[in-house]
Amino acid sequence: MADLKSTFLKVYSTLKSELLDDPAFEFTDVSRQWVERMLDYNVPGGKLNRGLSVVDSYKLLKQGNELSEDEIFLSCALGWCIEWLQAYFLVLDDIMDGSHTRRGQPCWFRVPKVGLIAANDGILLRNHIPRILRKHFRGKPYYVDLLDLFNEVEFQTASGQMIDLITTIEGEKDLSKYALSLHRQIVQYKTAYYSFYLPVACALLMAGENLDNHVDVKNVLIDMGIYFQVQDDYLDCFADPEALGKIGTDIEDFKCSWLVVKALERCNEDQKKVLYENYGKPDPANVAKVKALYNELDLQSVFAEYESQSYQKLIAAIDAHPKKEIQAVLKSFLAKIYKRQK
Repeated sequence: MADLKSTFLKVYSTLKSELLDDPAFEFTDVSRQWVERMLDYNVPGGKLNRGLSVVDSYKLLKQGNELSEDEIFLSCALGWCIEWLQAYFLVLDDIMDGSHTRRGQPCWFRVPKVGLIAANDGILLRNHIPRILRKHFRGKPYYVDLLDLFNEVEFQTASGQMIDLITTIEGEKDLSKYALSLHRQIVQYKTAYYSFYLPVACALLMAGENLDNHVDVKNVLIDMGIYFQVQDDYLDCFADPEALGKIGTDIEDFKCSWLVVKALERCNEDQKKVLYENYGKPDPANVAKVKALYNELDLQSVFAEYESQSYQKLIAAIDAHPKKEIQAVLKSFLAKIYKRQK
């Protein structure tokens, strides 16, 4: 794994160099330094799970056959396109949420002298993706499908972000709107498509598959993405911020979190009153009252039961797939996230 990661990071250096010498723009020293610093700060800093999953999935689809250098490079390049997409979403998401930290360091727009230039940097990150795809995939039979896939997933993610944002508008905060169906819609579009479906779809296209023939695979991956986000909602409240790399703010931000939806389902009238009075307020005293209520309702046990049931359902759906190599791809994905702590 360490070996794959170092190969993957080398491909990042190659792609970055190509973008810093892009003939479509006349860089000055200052602009080149800005873009390089911006890329290094935002693109390679995470766990890189989404990007590495493209390479892992492609290897499993090839059923253990040795990959050529070209195949390794191309699968890494597609993985980096997803990491670029992720960086673009996060840079803009942090501005919208007014967040303070990301991956254990200040959000990009909080860095001195960056500020709202970060909004344009997000647009640049987005525009790097088709440039990488054109340079390395233009001659491939699946090139148009790749462009289409990235456009489709970006649209779905932005639409999910919109639903997330308009449910938390200041002055229109209304907990009675929050239900599992709304939570599922936000998560499916905002997270599941780009984090779970996109890496496997990239690998399937590289392996010469038609995505229309793999709707069942998409459905399993979307369900996996929803399970992943429920874990995320849980960790936002109950994990140690040191381990998580960020300070959870779902309660303060009035997020339609799985925890608050479950709390609403289980509350008596007095408990509901506590929730209505304290949820979505930035004061630590209000946040503490919500967390105390979560403990009172024993949401940790509710989550443990949800996790166990989701795992069983996902395994059953994966085992039902006729192709062993696709089962292997889906199981490797599930193994990475089951019972994670961060």
